[in-house]
Amino acid sequence: MAKRVVLAYSGGLDTSVAVKWLAEESGVEVVAVAVDVGQGGDFEAIRSRALAAGAVESIVVDARAEMAEEFVVPAIAANALYEGKYPLVSALSRPVIVRHLVAEARRHGADSVAHGCTGKGNDQVRFEVGTRALAPDLEILAPARSWGLTREQCVDYAARYGIPIEVTREKLYSIDENLWGRAIECGALEDPWASPPDDIFALTRPVATEPHDLVIGFEAGVPVSLDGRTLPLVDLIAEVGSVVGGYGWGRIDMVENRRVGIKSRETYECPGALAILAAHGDLEDLTLERDLAHEKARLEPRWAELVYDGLWFSPLKEALDAFFATTQRHVTGEVRLSLSAGSCKVSGRRSPVALYDYGLATYDAADTFRHEDAEGFVRLWGLGVATWASKQGEGAAAEHTGSRQVQPSQVQPSQVQPSPQGGD
Repeated sequence: MAKRVVLAYSGGLDTSVAVKWLAEESGVEVVAVAVDVGQGGDFEAIRSRALAAGAVESIVVDARAEMAEEFVVPAIAANALYEGKYPLVSALSRPVIVRHLVAEARRHGADSVAHGCTGKGNDQVRFEVGTRALAPDLEILAPARSWGLTREQCVDYAARYGIPIEVTREKLYSIDENLWGRAIECGALEDPWASPPDDIFALTRPVATEPHDLVIGFEAGVPVSLDGRTLPLVDLIAEVGSVVGGYGWGRIDMVENRRVGIKSRETYECPGALAILAAHGDLEDLTLERDLAHEKARLEPRWAELVYDGLWFSPLKEALDAFFATTQRHVTGEVRLSLSAGSCKVSGRRSPVALYDYGLATYDAADTFRHEDAEGFVRLWGLGVATWASKQGEGAAAEHTGSRQVQPSQVQPSQVQPSPQGGD
């Protein structure tokens, strides 16, 4: 019996070519596993495409709710933006796929798993490190690192073997999409000076012009309602993305530092993710204690970096998850987003457990702040600086100009006079 390999199958160019290439070059049976993480599309067609390419079995797994509840929720808790911009669209979906890839490998008695990633990308790291964390005994195959084919040659290869694909030589974009957003690479986008062609965008095409408010409700850090309507998280993300994206907002164009050490021009559409993260972060401003908020903000970039680098299944990421989970206990309330053409801004927030106290904050007659306490507080707060300034600061230096300061080390024992009360 031929060896079996379970391939992470997207239905795109690289993985479709990989099915045939693995069977032809390695003589293995390929089980294609397509994991639905909210990318949309016709999964029956994707399943048929894998079989047409030569897979012995083609499986589709619906993991949308799993991704939203077990992977997006922790990312929201961490306000996760890699390099302060990218909400980890692809990076969040890879450990979901890895989990099912390993499960199907066990179910089908496979010796190895495979992916369609190239040697330049981040996804090879995420697939392989994640697989080794869950199943270190499985061999990992990466045909796109071995076959030496350009994207144009892959298109020709698919045509030669009659593999149905949607990519052409004239439109060589690589698109990865899931419920958290959309990533677009290759083609004209590889020039960091060139403006992104308008035809690459799908989630952020402007169709709305009239200003509109959107209210997102959170319970313990999790988005649960939209304009007062309770929704499953998958549906809430989709609806927020649809409304916000309709105002032409939610695009990211950045030069990104990949884990493999190269800089890459990346273009993303993430209207739902960016809007929800903005609302969540603003609600935390209202509900988190100062020191906790500051420490959390310091750790958030590290969490995003770990996930970007493929370390979802790692001790440090697990420990940070535990910390962030405790911070979310009181992140409950509503945030209002105001939308207009090309704009999405937070315009209001409220919470039953807000740490904002009107009586302490106001300057009108309702003021309850004890102003008389401030003088002593400020004096003690600045005592260390005041002491330094009087001895070593610029003012002290000017005061001592022209006078010789006697240092303790300059006093000789003979100069010390005995105390009148210090005799034998």
